[in-house]
Amino acid sequence: MTPPAMQHALSEASLPRGFRFAATACGLKKTGALDFAILSSDVPASAAGVFTQNLVVAAPVLISKAHLRASKGRMRAIVVNAGNANCATGAAGHAAAVRTVAETAKRLGCRPEEVFVCSTGVIGVPLALDKLLRAVPLLARHRRSSARSFAEVSLAICTTDTRPKTAAASFKMSGKRIHMVGCAKGAGMIHPNMATTLAFVTTDAAIAPSLLQKTLKEVTARTFNSISIDGDTSTNDALLVLANGEAGAPSIKSGSKAHRDFTAALEHVCHSLALQIVADGEGAQRVIEIEVRGAKTESAARRIAETIATSPLVKTAFAGADPNWGRIFAAAGRAGVRFDPARVDITMAGIPVLRRGQPLDFNERAASDRLLADHVPIVMHLHAGSASSRYWTCDFTAEYVRINASYRT
Repeated sequence: MTPPAMQHALSEASLPRGFRFAATACGLKKTGALDFAILSSDVPASAAGVFTQNLVVAAPVLISKAHLRASKGRMRAIVVNAGNANCATGAAGHAAAVRTVAETAKRLGCRPEEVFVCSTGVIGVPLALDKLLRAVPLLARHRRSSARSFAEVSLAICTTDTRPKTAAASFKMSGKRIHMVGCAKGAGMIHPNMATTLAFVTTDAAIAPSLLQKTLKEVTARTFNSISIDGDTSTNDALLVLANGEAGAPSIKSGSKAHRDFTAALEHVCHSLALQIVADGEGAQRVIEIEVRGAKTESAARRIAETIATSPLVKTAFAGADPNWGRIFAAAGRAGVRFDPARVDITMAGIPVLRRGQPLDFNERAASDRLLADHVPIVMHLHAGSASSRYWTCDFTAEYVRINASYRT
């Protein structure tokens, strides 16, 4: 499968109607870079979200989940800071998130429960609330419906990312063009279970909150929940979608062609963002796509693919462009899924290396050269059924260790 473009150059025409964006530098990042942003809808929007399943969870996640319930899935804005996770910060951290929401709601003229709040950065450091509160009026005042403003938001949420991540999609419904744009951050602590990842999608489609939530959950399983950089789930993960209906098309109904088109657009945006995260993995050189075919069930295929994708031995082999198929075979064998090793085929970067459980002669130098590509496909066929699953990861380099050994120092 060819991966989506690694980044979309967003234009004014790609933006959904009725949304405005802004970002500023409030001083949370030591570099003085953009670190505080807002995405807002001019009207109440249907909202959906998936959040980290980590038991250690940041205050913004708890508050955002509570607001989504309290508003019955009708939200106006997302306010987000980088440079501080506001996690394990006690009552003061919770109060800081609440105050940030209250000030944002005041400036937008909406209720506090209509505002999502998100944070990303170092865990366990008190959040400088005064810096955020001073910046909220500036953010509210400078919101714009422009590609540049959206690009600045995508930059403001970055931490160890080397580049911002954006994606767009559109489709026609009842003679109206529906637009969708998204941005995400993440380069380390990536193994979503809803890596540090935050992702936001806005669209001018009209869709009920319940159907939006159901659709987002299904799409997430095939995109953000099918990637891993280092096997660590974040305390702050959140993927949020706002749909305000400002395109003027009818409300999308479950099972309709419009719903299929909407799902495809959302999956395209989420898939692109997820792969951009993998490609920007800390110290990463290439994206590895692992496809397991011929399993008895999709869950079995997924479990094997995930086990291979999170194996340090597999990932370090790819860092050295070593066609060591034995590590892939061994990782599959410990996934907790029963299969017959004597029936397994493995192909690395298009080169068959194992057939019916037996090694094949192949040119190791040629195989190594193919493993140097930006995108490397690995296919394992179990010949046990008809189910399949894909998972994406990156190689595991010495640079990853260097970055995370000195993350705080």
